[in-house]
Amino acid sequence: MISVSVQSKIKIQKTKMACLLLTLAFAIGCTEADKPAPATPPAVTTPARGDHGHKHATHGAGPHDGAVADWGGGKFHVEFTVDHDKQEAAVYILGDDEKTAAPVKAANILLSINDPKFQVELTAAPLQGEAEGTASRFVGKHESLGKVQEFAGTISGEVDGTPYVGEFKEEPHGDQK
Repeated sequence: MISVSVQSKIKIQKTKMACLLLTLAFAIGCTEADKPAPATPPAVTTPARGDHGHKHATHGAGPHDGAVADWGGGKFHVEFTVDHDKQEAAVYILGDDEKTAAPVKAANILLSINDPKFQVELTAAPLQGEAEGTASRFVGKHESLGKVQEFAGTISGEVDGTPYVGEFKEEPHGDQK
């Protein structure tokens, strides 16, 4: 006859073994490959009233002689400028008229260049007279901006909890060497 303490020990061992097998089965069944990829929210451009989701015609040069792109379905526009000598880019947030500064509450925005592929975090550099905590100009440096070429890429950021993204492409200027 087996004593009560030995029976208890056997039950405990069986319980431990069952837990170990369940844990092992769960671990094998839930490998990284089986887990769904985390959802990345898509970049959003909010169509303005009357936009109906169609693409705008090519934008001309902006008020700072830069490449202008839609940023939010017409609510905002962005103007990309570059100073090759300083290896510095400046992006201006413009209103729906593509001319007027539109200060926003954002500490930074992201500039992504297609070729050569690189990114620059642009930080707020408010223009004179803009309210504290807002800016319509964002600047940043990267050595690749020193290359004299027509840049193309995207400008993305978040304003009042809404993500915005716009694609731009510089066109050759008649005054370049």
